[in-house]
Formats: sequence, C-alpha cells, structure tokens
Amino acid sequence: MAQPTPEDVGGLVEITAPAYDVDIDIAYAGPNNFTGTPVYGRAACYLHRDAAVLLSRAVELATAVGLRFLLFDAFRPSEAQWVLWNHTPDPDFLADPRRGSPHSRGVAVDLTLVDPTGEPLDMGTGFDDFTPRAHHGNRDIPAIAQANRHMLLGLMTSAGWDFYRNEWWHYQMFDSRRYPLISDSALATPMMPPA
Repeated sequence: MAQPTPEDVGGLVEITAPAYDVDIDIAYAGPNNFTGTPVYGRAACYLHRDAAVLLSRAVELATAVGLRFLLFDAFRPSEAQWVLWNHTPDPDFLADPRRGSPHSRGVAVDLTLVDPTGEPLDMGTGFDDFTPRAHHGNRDIPAIAQANRHMLLGLMTSAGWDFYRNEWWHYQMFDSRRYPLISDSALATPMMPPA
C-alpha cells in the first residue's frame, strides 16, 4: 500500500528554502528552543497549501524592501504540541493541545526578518521568549526593535496573515479552526522521534 505524500495529508506542502526563497532553521529539531532539547526527530517545514500561498505573498513583499524571512517553525504535529504543553503549560504562549494549535493544522508560522546578509533583525527578544517583552507593541525594547517588529507585522498582515498579540514571531491564518488537526502518524515520513 502506498504511503500518503505530505500533499495528501491535510493539504500540507513542503516549504523549502530554494522554492520559497526563505531561510529555515527549525527550532524544535534541535536544542535551541525553550525545552532545551530536540522535540522533532527530523527538521521539516510544511504548511497547508492555503497558508503557503500567504507565505509566498509575504516573501514578495519582503523582497521588495530588501528583506527575507527566517522560519523557526510551521506545521507542528499534534504530538509535538503535547510535548511542549507538558513541558510548559502556559496558555499565554502555548495553545492547549486539547483545543489544538494552528501550528498543528498547518496554518501557522513562526518567523523573523533577516537582512540581505542573512543576519536576523533585532526584535528585542529571541524566539520563544515567554515574557511580556515578546508582546506586540511592547515599549520596553529598543526603538529599532520596535520598528523591526512593526515591519514584520506590516509585511505579514499585508499578505493576509493574522497575528498573536503575545508573540512577535507567530502568525496564523484568520480562519485557522476550520482546518483539521494533523497527527505525525499521518505523514509519510514522521517528524517526531521514534517512541
């Protein structure tokens, strides 16, 4: 019996650096995330095909002003959401997996802007900073970081994305709940490490 391709599973398509003209560094595939350990067994970047269209729009807008995107996370298997929640059950920064995350539906992306040399712009905090300094509109960060966040917000919302007020890096589709949750077991090549 043939294994399903990512395109067969919830409409996911793979986001690759050359095809989408983005940089990709999946934070949960290594230890550089708030858990301090890898959550994924394989670095992979997928979005629902509808979200991939919005990402392409955002890339075009960023390119026009000489910037690029660096993606930290996109589709997150439901199993991974449980790992994150079990580590830090904080509803201000993580979706309760019983309700489901837009990431686990393939319609959310965590990202930042980089300059033409690939250097990330100063956003005032790092990715996965679970403090009020990570909130959109926070004024306790340098003015340049505020301006960079406004640039990111403008590019993403102009491309059709919604934002989450507590995380400057998180963007999702407006109607995210209409998309089904997707389990790692549905992927042809799992992202989660073997049990």
